[in-house]
Amino acid sequence: MITDKLTPVGYGRFLLLIAGFGGLLYGIDLGIIAAALLYLSKTINLSVAQTSVIVAAVLAGGMLSCLIAGILADWLGRKKMMVLSGLMFIASIGLIVLSQNFTLLLAGRLLQGMSGGVIAVVIPLYLAESLPPASRGKGTAIFQLMLTFGIVVAAIAGWFYTQQAETAIAAAAGNSTLIRAAQDHAWRSMFLATLYPGLIFFAGTFFLVESPRWLFRKGRTADALASLLRLGSRQEAELQLHEMQTLASEKKSKPSQHTTDSLLQRKYVVPFCLACLVLACTQATGINSVNSYSVLILKQAGMTPTHATQSDVFVKLLHCVMTMLALPLVDCRGRTFLLKIGTGGIICSLLAGAFLFHSFESKRVNVREAVQQAQSGNTLTLPVSSSMFDQKSTASPKTLTVLYSYGDGDKVATALSSDPQSVLRIAPPAKNLYSPLLIKRAFYEPVAQQTTGWLITACLALFVSFYSFGPGVVVWLALSELMPTRIRSTGMGIALLLNQGVSTLIAALFLPVVGSFGYYAMFLFWAACTVVYFITAAFFLPETKGKTLEEIEELFDRNPYQKPA
Repeated sequence: MITDKLTPVGYGRFLLLIAGFGGLLYGIDLGIIAAALLYLSKTINLSVAQTSVIVAAVLAGGMLSCLIAGILADWLGRKKMMVLSGLMFIASIGLIVLSQNFTLLLAGRLLQGMSGGVIAVVIPLYLAESLPPASRGKGTAIFQLMLTFGIVVAAIAGWFYTQQAETAIAAAAGNSTLIRAAQDHAWRSMFLATLYPGLIFFAGTFFLVESPRWLFRKGRTADALASLLRLGSRQEAELQLHEMQTLASEKKSKPSQHTTDSLLQRKYVVPFCLACLVLACTQATGINSVNSYSVLILKQAGMTPTHATQSDVFVKLLHCVMTMLALPLVDCRGRTFLLKIGTGGIICSLLAGAFLFHSFESKRVNVREAVQQAQSGNTLTLPVSSSMFDQKSTASPKTLTVLYSYGDGDKVATALSSDPQSVLRIAPPAKNLYSPLLIKRAFYEPVAQQTTGWLITACLALFVSFYSFGPGVVVWLALSELMPTRIRSTGMGIALLLNQGVSTLIAALFLPVVGSFGYYAMFLFWAACTVVYFITAAFFLPETKGKTLEEIEELFDRNPYQKPA
């Protein structure tokens, strides 16, 4: 093997590199859909609900794989699961890029999410069991940092291919075939570009050694020692192996203890419920939906596709930088302090965004009846002008948005009065050629100014900054500290499932909600959930800085209904 020629220091760097690429893939899983949404539903026949499901599928896939990844890692080993996660990622990209319908696209996105779920569980476990104590913290920090950087990489890929697509669309001069080809090439290229880091991660996992702790638990002592030797001197490796053997001997010598300590006791229920509430509220701030829908949010705020993807790169790069700056503050300022500052800032930024969206979304006019009158059979062709429904206003451009159905799910058609060929056209697809057209909603509203788009960008920048300084760096540490030893493994599994479930649900509901009530409604919902988060951090969550796990557990044991000091 190539890595056999590396010194322990060199191999340690190689291990961190491959683990970092794992974090990069997980971040790419979360972020790559943002720019792809600009063109995805224009080239594949998707309803609004199906588009939301495609976005949420990665989170749902991660939720499914999180349930079994730990069990499989104990059975098959950490290395094999990392190899499998790399293979799943490569296969998912192939499915997505080659998909021509909703079913294949959904399968690819679910597989992509399952790959990310395995990575999120197995790589931190592998790092904790393989790295020596002196570099364990660095390994975890690199994984987290590369995760946020993966979101940035996905945004850069989106920006690059959006620029290419918009240039090609402008050159097409209204030719629908060329426009569709440019749109189709853009979103497929965004996903295909992420294949290369996936190949590096997949190939690199073959050259890693198995976790020494896993090998030792399987009775393969000689292999465990060989694994330890790859990362340190023989003296250090033998010392760690001796510690494993001593601990195993102590466990065998202790008599089996069957405790009657119930998991439903107050001292367990209260910290467990607090941890679940914190995790649910973390996702209810809207962080994953902002990562996934940021380009659509900015486009709705008045930006061009190119400017929207540029702003998306800036916001996600800021998220990565702020995460680096926030890491040292956890042990310096304390958990609850950072959570209060972070959630307070998130509330302010979300309320500001809601206000900006409401300033122009409140001017929308319901024109469903007028649009229905223009309907001819099961088709609709309607020229759009800035004064067609509002004779008093002719200066500012307007947009007409129609929610319609041919019996197979709701779809959206949009036309801008400022476009060179401003005509809204709706025609049945081949499979619904004779189905009746049903106009469900039609809104006519002013287009947001470019200035509004930059202000919304500032709101999102503040949002991710405060998130990075609060929930982003605190939530997982607080979770592990709150859970008592007796219920830690089970409790963290349930809390993680709840975390992923809330994130999946919010992502799936995003497009239907903003289509019915406007983007400001979603921002207000996130702000309301974050108010609950702030109250929890300020009045119920204990400060765990500087306390041992046993001291924290004792605080809840003394008075589970009062916030520990």
